Order: sequence, then C-alpha cells, then structure tokens
Amino acid sequence: MSGRISRRSFLRAAALGGGLGAVSAGSASAFPFDIDPLRPLMFSSPPIEPYRDRLPILPTMSGTRIDVRASSTMHSFHADLAPSPALAYSGADYLGATIEAHVDQPTTIAFRNDITVHPFAVDFDPSLHGLSERDRTEVPTATHLHGGVNPPQFDGHPELVFRPGEEYLHQLPNRQDAAGLWYHDHAMGVTRLNIYAGLVGLYLLRDDFDTGRADNPLGLPAGEFEVPLVLQEKMFTAGGRQRVRSTPTVPQGSWEGGAVGDVGVVNGKVWPELDVARGLYRLRLVNAGSLSVWNLYFGNRMRFWVIGGDSGLLDAPVAVTRVRLSPAERVDLLVDFGALEPGSTVELCNDEPPPFQAALIGERTMPRFCRFRVGTARGFTGVPPSTLRGGPGQPELLPPIPRPQVFRDVTLSQPSDVRLPPSIMSLNNLRYSTEDIELPRQGTVEQWNIINATNDPHPVHLHLANFRVLGRQVIETLRFALATPQPPLGIRWTPSADAFTISPLAPAEPWERGFKDTVLANANSITRIIVRFPTAESLGFDPDAVFGHGSHDAHGHGAGGGPRSLQGYVWHCHILDHEDHDMMLRYRTVA
Repeated sequence: MSGRISRRSFLRAAALGGGLGAVSAGSASAFPFDIDPLRPLMFSSPPIEPYRDRLPILPTMSGTRIDVRASSTMHSFHADLAPSPALAYSGADYLGATIEAHVDQPTTIAFRNDITVHPFAVDFDPSLHGLSERDRTEVPTATHLHGGVNPPQFDGHPELVFRPGEEYLHQLPNRQDAAGLWYHDHAMGVTRLNIYAGLVGLYLLRDDFDTGRADNPLGLPAGEFEVPLVLQEKMFTAGGRQRVRSTPTVPQGSWEGGAVGDVGVVNGKVWPELDVARGLYRLRLVNAGSLSVWNLYFGNRMRFWVIGGDSGLLDAPVAVTRVRLSPAERVDLLVDFGALEPGSTVELCNDEPPPFQAALIGERTMPRFCRFRVGTARGFTGVPPSTLRGGPGQPELLPPIPRPQVFRDVTLSQPSDVRLPPSIMSLNNLRYSTEDIELPRQGTVEQWNIINATNDPHPVHLHLANFRVLGRQVIETLRFALATPQPPLGIRWTPSADAFTISPLAPAEPWERGFKDTVLANANSITRIIVRFPTAESLGFDPDAVFGHGSHDAHGHGAGGGPRSLQGYVWHCHILDHEDHDMMLRYRTVA
C-alpha cells in the first residue's frame, strides 16, 4: 500500500504543504490532451456536442422467471465518440432491461456472470477489503435489488459474490408497495467499477392500482407516456472510452474517494434528446451516478409534479419547480409538455454545486442531462390526479409516522487519524470487518440520528428496512469534534450531537415524504429518520437467517478453511467510492 494515495489524502497533504499551486506549475504544453490547463488537477472529456442522439427507450422484461446475465460489451455513448468497452445486463450493450413485476406475485431471477473482460481491470484496487489480484480477471458480481424487501440470501449481500460462469437464483417475494426500484451490482470492493461500467437496471413493481396500463385506476400516463430515465455522470477519454478516474492526482489502480463526471448520460447516451407529444408524461428518474447530488429543474423553470419516491406513491401529487436527487434515490414525476408550443424544446438541468473536496480541485457543476422536443401530436390528455391514495380505486393512505421506541446515533466521518496513505471513509469510525454492528429488534420502531461530521453530503441506504424522514438540523461540527474527540479508527464513535445543533429541525422535502430506502445526509448536519424493523411474521421469511454459498464467497473462508456463513444485511453510504472503502457496515434484525 506504500504507493497508494487517495484524492482526499492528496488534498490534505497539499493543504498542509502550502496549497495546490505547486502542482499546477508549468506551461499548458506540459499537460496531457485530456487535462484542462485551467484545471490541471482534473481530467476532462473531449468537446461533445449535446443532443446529437435520440434518448434510448429501455426494453422491458417480465415473467415468473427471468434470466439476466452480466456480460462484457462495447457501447456507443455518443454519435461522435468511438464505442467504449462496457458491461451490461440482459444481452444489452449497456445497462439492463427494465424488469416489470407485480405485488405479491413472486419473481425468480437467474443472475449469471458472463463477464470476460472488465473495462476497468487496471483500476481495481486489490488493497480494498474483499479484493485481490484474482478479481481483475475473475470478476466478482453480486446483484442487489435496491429497495427490495427480500430474504437476506437473495438481497445481493456484498460478500455473496459469483464469478464468471456462475449463476445465482434470486427468489423475490414482491411483498411490498408498488414502486420504482432498481437492480445493480453490489460486489465487495468493486461496486463503483461494476456500476459505472454499466451493471444497472430498473425494476418497476406494479399493483392493481398502479398497473402500468392505459386503463390504470389512478389515471396516470402509461405506455409510451411513461418514460424511465437512468441518470449518470461520466468522463470520457479523447478516444471515447469511459474513464472512471476524475483526477491525475490518484494513480491508476488506486481508490480515488469520489469520482465525479463532466457530462450527463441518460439511458446510456450523452445529453440525448427525446421527442414528446403535447400532453402529460410520467418520468421515473433514478440517480445512478457515482458521487454527485443533483438539483434538477427544467430550463424554463416550469412547474411539474412529484407523485412518488423511493418506495412508492405519495398521498397526492406535489407541485414543485425543482427536485434534489442524491445517488440511489428515485423520484416519480408528472410533466405537462402540452403547455409548451409545438417545435419548442426544454432541457432537464442541474445547478447543484460540486461537493466541497471536488470543487477544491476544480470540479464544476454539470449543467444538463437531456432535452425534450415538443411535437404537434396530442399525447396523454389527462391532468394530474388530485389524490393518489385514500380514494376509490386507490391504495390506502400512508400511515402516520410512528413514535420511536429506541433512539440510535450513528456517525459519518473521514477518520482524522488515518495516515497518508491511504484515506478512508467510515460509519461509526469502524471498518466493514468489525463485529460491533447495529442489532435492532424485529418489530421495533427506531429513530436514527445520522450525524454527518464531514463537509460533503452522503446518501445513506438501509437494506431491507424502509423509513420516513423527520428532517434535518445543522450542527457546529468543529465544536462537536472538540467536545467529543474521535478515537482511533476501529473504536466506535457515536456521541450524540444534539447539544451542538444550530438550527431548528427543517422538515422533509416535499419529494421525500413517503417511504424511503435512501436519505441524503447533508454536510455538517443531523438527519433524523424513523425506521420500523419488520418481523419475520410480517415478512414471511426470517430476516436473521444464516446463509452462505461455499465457493461463491468473497474470500470469506473461516479459520478452518470452510465457507463463511453470513447473516443479516448492510447499511452504507451510496457514494460508490465510499461504499467500497469502507463506508459500509453489516447489521442484523434480531428476534
């Protein structure tokens, strides 16, 4: 590990050594073609003309058994870029088909690993937990249905990996509300590389109300007027290849700590355009990016409606002019293109500033994702429904947020005692390998106070359990840190930060007032959520069952050489670099 240095470590060292100026010394001619002389600490994509490509409409798959294979492919991200090595599911050349399933009708998915060559084999960092040199060529995968309420052995546990030539059956009960879920790779230590390469797909769970058909009882746009949008950020080399590194300050083959992008990609195309009819559309968005939070709005600042989030529909549509979406979050929108003139266009834009440490080395706001061109044809002529729950032909209203029985403080930090190299990100000041894990009791309602003691936002995802967002409070982090010094890495650090709040509780945003599985923990803040941990009886399976699968484990052999037994689920930051090192912990729901 002596040659390893993360971007975050570099920044810390540069700050201690007098700043970044010395790094950028020299003439412009000294810089490689793909580095902007004005931003010498950042790679840059070549100039790319927006709106040259049509927005791809993702194919769909359904059935009681579905075969999905991960494979090595070549994909054209833009008409002016050469095809790039990539990964894909379901026989596509990038991403995967949208799987449609129905509530209470089980689905069996056979995930097969057919990866021959990984596009980022040279970017693997075998010093990360769970990785070795073997993984560059025998690429591990583990598929997680994000937002799914599934038995632990079918959840896509990061240590339950399968390698090329191997297949793993996921038996999904679909016993949860209709929602826009997504499936993606979750293999230990390499999640960021597998997802960035293309192992992402949507999973639309339907019910008798939200059927996805034109005659659905809710009166929502369907068919061609329901469009899933997989949003990502990327960088490309001058030759058109995907680039997973964003800064030359991190050597190739080393963990970076937060790779950003400078172009927007939607459904696998750079800055595409979609022809739309004059009428109402249902747009189902997922932030499938690696790092960035996006504040999304339409270029003309027109109004649209949020009808749902991570885990299903809201009680009623909420009119907004923007929506803020962090990695892994989903949002379900109604947009009225009938209010625009035929022939006009409108862009889906972003104005969220880059995270603190990305901005420090020159990252800029990525300004757009795609464009919609309005035609002359009339589309869906309905209007947003007044309610989505509680009325005739509608599901039940969302229940009130329950009172917590247990209060639990958890922390997000970049441990200050870690020497250079390497850097690390942490939950509770612990490494993934710790046995000091959360053990909430089944059937208990808990309030988790997520204390973010860093200058960057972190999206926090709980497997299995859905929750409600109470709100957020700003904290005086320096005073908190001085009063409760952080111990060496590996010793639990979860002090209460309530005495250091400097703002009232700001309520959940309009788009996050339903059930969720991922919440954005803002920098220097406490994010408060209410979680009910389900019982085995309500689930129809034992969430604390022991499982494992012999040769498929991620280097998880016990002292006797046998396969490691696994138990429970994980919770983690969904910034993919952070998840891989080491901002992920196991947890169990005990009876």
